Amino acid sequence: MMFIKINGVKQEIEDKFNLAELIRIKGLSCNQIVVEHNQRILAKEAWREITLNENDTLEIVSFVGGG
Repeated sequence: MMFIKINGVKQEIEDKFNLAELIRIKGLSCNQIVVEHNQRILAKEAWREITLNENDTLEIVSFVGGG
C-alpha cells in the first residue's frame, strides 16, 4: 500500500496502479475529466503510461454543463 494525494486529500491505494486504473476504480468518466499529475496536465492517451508512486499528487477536475 502507498499514499497519494487526490484533490488535496491523502488517500491509500494499492502499489503499482497506473493512472487509467485509478480513474476506472474511482468510477470517473474519462470523457468528463482533466487530470494533473505532479503539477503536469496529462493527455488521456498518457494515463496508462503513468504508474503512480508514493506521495504523488493528483488534481482531478470534472466538467459540469450548465446554462
